[in-house]
Amino acid sequence: MTVRTGRANDELRTVKITRGFTEMTPGSVLIEMGRTRVLCTVSLDDDVPSWMKKSGAGWVTAEYSMLPGASPQRVRRSSVNGGRTKEIQRLIGRSLRAAVDMEAMGPLTARIDCDVLQADGGTRTASITGAWIALADAFDAWVAEGKMETNPIMRNVAAISVGVLDGAAMLDLEYTEDVAADVDANIVMTGDGSLIEVQGTAEGEPYTREQLDTMLDYAAAGIDTLVAMQKESRA
Repeated sequence: MTVRTGRANDELRTVKITRGFTEMTPGSVLIEMGRTRVLCTVSLDDDVPSWMKKSGAGWVTAEYSMLPGASPQRVRRSSVNGGRTKEIQRLIGRSLRAAVDMEAMGPLTARIDCDVLQADGGTRTASITGAWIALADAFDAWVAEGKMETNPIMRNVAAISVGVLDGAAMLDLEYTEDVAADVDANIVMTGDGSLIEVQGTAEGEPYTREQLDTMLDYAAAGIDTLVAMQKESRA
């Protein structure tokens, strides 16, 4: 059974959150988890998709990209609309919509952009955790400017990766752990511990219910810590 070097199997990497990292959008956050760095920005538009125009509700959507120099092997810009990218964009959008009261938001669209500056595993989960802060900040900015009555955020949302490597459950996988893992999973939860999404795949041998329970326990504890960091960053 593998035991990682440098941190416990249920331990997060070092997390750093920098709010207001850029000045041109009402919400922006640089989130760093270990060597992974993601810039999350949020723009708000006085418009909604055509199929929502009569509802009076708002919409939250997301785009995700890995910049060409984010990994040792240059990522081609033409690949940004590939299947993996679309899957991640949908995951980020679904996750953040679970945080927002769309009716209270009104007929606005929140556009979340998550750009990976440096990738060392867990880019999609870092994107969700950082984007929640940027989204809450963007809504706050519009409330302060009188463009919205109240901030429509209902709950915190954060995410983390977990996996199984040589029979051992591990939290917050680095790239070298991720590529060698027997099981790779991403967990999205609310601040009160409710599940939004569980993505878990056996890369080789199937995994047991006991291993899944351990991974979920690790993820819940890790997300509790991330939610506390979200709240502290905005205090």
